[in-house]
Amino acid sequence: MARTNFDQLLQAGCHFGHLKRKWNPAMAPYIYTERNGIHIIDLHKTAAKIDEAADALKQIAKSGKKILFVATKKQTKEVIAEKATSINMPYVIERWPGGMLTNFPTIRKAVKKMANIDKLMNDGTFGNLSKRELLQITRQRAKLEKNLGSIADLTRLPSALFVVDVLKEQIAVREANRLGIPVFGIVDTNSDPNNIDFVIPANDDAKDSVEVILNACCAAIAEGIEERKVEKADEKAADAQEDVEEVKPKRAAARKARKDAEAPAAEEAAPAAEEEAPAAE
Repeated sequence: MARTNFDQLLQAGCHFGHLKRKWNPAMAPYIYTERNGIHIIDLHKTAAKIDEAADALKQIAKSGKKILFVATKKQTKEVIAEKATSINMPYVIERWPGGMLTNFPTIRKAVKKMANIDKLMNDGTFGNLSKRELLQITRQRAKLEKNLGSIADLTRLPSALFVVDVLKEQIAVREANRLGIPVFGIVDTNSDPNNIDFVIPANDDAKDSVEVILNACCAAIAEGIEERKVEKADEKAADAQEDVEEVKPKRAAARKARKDAEAPAAEEAAPAAEEEAPAAE
């Protein structure tokens, strides 16, 4: 797996923190210096933390589990949607639905409701409804799609959360903490890193900063998914080979049994043939 490049982080502006007066003292270990009233993040620590998070994310993906990406900030929505979609992972870019993790069965019901509306629309059941009723259902479907469409394939609780701006998404972080779900977070100098399992100290406002970090993490997840596919293919091939090895002795035994059964018949046929031979003369 490729290691994070320091220069890329620098060019993306990952080192720019918040104003000094807005800082959270718990972020002190990750701050390099202060310049013009703005805290500068230590990018060497950022790079090390990205690699650490990427390794952990790769293992989660390799085990076939889901990682939920969360970013409701306007400037990072598109990046999250694009990156998460590319690796087939669920994401939340609209308002975080309260209780999404702690009250997951209710969220699943809403997702199923969306699927049921689609089914009824496709089979013509709504054909007899008035325009007003149809408009209400269509609006309800659009609202569900906007808020929950990106998690439609999430049939069980995610195994990890990847959060951009842990201060803004603190409800999501609290729910994950309560359920023991590990949280990976891009943490700026104004945020508290104590409730985050894998802290990535970096600028969480700039699109370029978020994108360069996501590129590294999503590449690791893609590697994990690919390795899982390879392992499954190898297991399948090994199982097929085992089946062949099991069949070989059975076939050999069947051939031997046939030969053993045919031998006495051949021996009985031989004297009979000898007795018939003089008669033929």
